[in-house]
Amino acid sequence: MEERFVVSNRFKLITYALMGIGVVSFALGFIFDAERTWANYLLNNYYFVSLAVGAAFFGAIQYITQSGWSAMFKRVPEAMAAYFPIAAVLFLIMFFGMHSIFEWTHEDVVQHDHLLQHKSPYLNIPFFFIRVVIFFAVWIIMSKLLRKLSLQEDEVGGMVYFEKSELYSKIFIFIIAFSFSLFSVDMLMSLDPHWFSTLFAGKSFIAGFMHANSIIALIVILLSRKGYFKQMNRSHLHDFTRYIFMASIVWGYFNFAEFMLIWYGNIPEETSWFVHRWHGAYKVLFFANIILNWGIPFLALMPRKTSRGKRYMFPVILLLIIGQYTELYYIIWPSTVHEAKFGLLEIGTFLGFAGLFSWVVATTLAKASLVPKNHPYLEESIHHHF
Repeated sequence: MEERFVVSNRFKLITYALMGIGVVSFALGFIFDAERTWANYLLNNYYFVSLAVGAAFFGAIQYITQSGWSAMFKRVPEAMAAYFPIAAVLFLIMFFGMHSIFEWTHEDVVQHDHLLQHKSPYLNIPFFFIRVVIFFAVWIIMSKLLRKLSLQEDEVGGMVYFEKSELYSKIFIFIIAFSFSLFSVDMLMSLDPHWFSTLFAGKSFIAGFMHANSIIALIVILLSRKGYFKQMNRSHLHDFTRYIFMASIVWGYFNFAEFMLIWYGNIPEETSWFVHRWHGAYKVLFFANIILNWGIPFLALMPRKTSRGKRYMFPVILLLIIGQYTELYYIIWPSTVHEAKFGLLEIGTFLGFAGLFSWVVATTLAKASLVPKNHPYLEESIHHHF
């Protein structure tokens, strides 16, 4: 069975328009408020690369667990992982905005700060970008290798390429878990170089995984509405929501544990991070973050009826999209822009990155059969019911 996805001219025009809005927003942003523009650049860069990382992790998990239900949809996480090369270039461009984002890049500040001097062997610009290059290199190599094996499986069939994919996926999940944890520390936690949290990396990783799962489910739902994935049923939707539901619980646990332990310990070096975020709009975002990323998916997707219906899943996923942005804004803005600002610059830059990400995913989906025709578990996926 072969099903080809065709990218419509209308969709292409929409993505081009969104990317155009992003470019104009950045251009105007650098003219009127460069620091705020670089903060937006970091937020959106991290936002969409975390989706690619989470999607790659999801795809690897399906191979390792030999999951049959998801076989029909594996092209979607593959397409999301195709964003890595473009994201790598975008993160390297961030070199020009390092002084606007990271305090530890200012030599005069480091010279008068003993703690930053102690951390300088790790927190310095050359080593920072060496790590960025290494992270993206391994992500790109492993995701392209798994994509190549997937396409070869389409041509040949059998179990040979599936078993190779399973083997490389076992390696890839450890690479992703370790590298993305360091990546989140570099990009987010080092914005406040005096602060530290042993749970921050784990919370960031599960956040990326949860939101990537929601985007995978969203893409599948949208494609099914366009006539693709005709064999998709309520059982498939239920499995997608179980991933989102599970991840929201783990995210909620990490978020609560981090806050509770820091509050109970009451160590100034740790509590300062939350103190700066406990006033005005940031205090509202603290609770909005919990509601959007844990409360709503936990309560809305718990009942069997809502976890198996598109009309219930769709609004929850849209709120999770907002929830991820809220969490990153809550982390980045107090450390960079300081004052809570949200306007056309934030909307325009997000739309630009969303257009680019959507274009990459759509064009990648169109390059191969949307349904992996020779996947050994394809029949199990098609007839999946419980």
